[in-house]
Amino acid sequence: MIKLENIHKIYQLDKNKSLHALKGIDLEIKKGEIFGVIGLSGAGKSTLIRIINMLEIPTKGKVFVDGLELTALNDSQLRQVRRSMGMIFQQFNLLSSKTVFDNVAFPLELDNSISKEEVKSKVMELLSMVELADKADVYPSQLSGGQKQRVGIARALATSPKILLCDEATSALDPKTTSSILRLLMSLREKLNLTIVIITHQLEVIKECCDRVAVIDGGLISELGTTMEIFADPKKELTKRLVNAVVRKDLLDLLEYTTLDTEYHEGSRVWYEVLFLGDRAEDPVIVDVAKKQNVDISIMAGQINHIQNKPLGILVIAISGNREQFDSVYDAIKERVFNIKLLGYERLGAN
Repeated sequence: MIKLENIHKIYQLDKNKSLHALKGIDLEIKKGEIFGVIGLSGAGKSTLIRIINMLEIPTKGKVFVDGLELTALNDSQLRQVRRSMGMIFQQFNLLSSKTVFDNVAFPLELDNSISKEEVKSKVMELLSMVELADKADVYPSQLSGGQKQRVGIARALATSPKILLCDEATSALDPKTTSSILRLLMSLREKLNLTIVIITHQLEVIKECCDRVAVIDGGLISELGTTMEIFADPKKELTKRLVNAVVRKDLLDLLEYTTLDTEYHEGSRVWYEVLFLGDRAEDPVIVDVAKKQNVDISIMAGQINHIQNKPLGILVIAISGNREQFDSVYDAIKERVFNIKLLGYERLGAN
């Protein structure tokens, strides 16, 4: 649905200074998926999403949407194509002097070919879809943050777009309201066959609703994969920091106050991190292995996160025994889990 080829964006700040915001982005987003882009402030996220609908013109490279090269179109053609792309924003961008109904109707009223009756029917259908039909006659100042964003979503859908672009759309909302907006976006994706692109710095948003995710760092895509792949096995240092802050917070707190050696000493316990995916997250793997191998396995910490409602379980375990037993237990666990990695060795009696 969306294809970016070698996208560069350079801003000329003054006569002698420029900012290279995007540095050769290659990206394909599939039809019907919810695709997330995450990164730190200044990484180039918002520039990237504005290039998709050509609100920002790339310095170099090509943009394709549904097979059409947008970078080859003139202004008039671009305006027509943008009707197939809706956009929602962090600050809602509602017209304070207009009612909820009029805010949603605004894009339709710009099209002289649509009658007032058709506008009314479409607006009320959209307000029902976002569960705000009873708020048609109120003003934005009378709405909560979540309700304002629902109005923004309804307005973005007024022109029946194929693509919905979300630029930090939940950053101004509390966690509970954020979850309700994400559930709404997921249901709209199914009802309207939308392709949704979400720009965010909130990894919890990615975890809850995205099929795939790109991590952008310094104008480059540093990591790309399914959301489960990125959470279960991040490769790059930035991705590890972002993921660990969400899915390993309690484990990191434990390890911060635990002294582990990198070398084995006689009488040490070995510590492992074990990852379980999907249904395996609920299997009694550790208990089974402890019984069969006749070793003591202590569970030091554990978390189960849900990535798009699929469980990702993480355990930190400590095993007492000798080197041969460690190797045997390691092999037995590895056969039944997604991953197991050595964290270090604990000298018993050491703090």
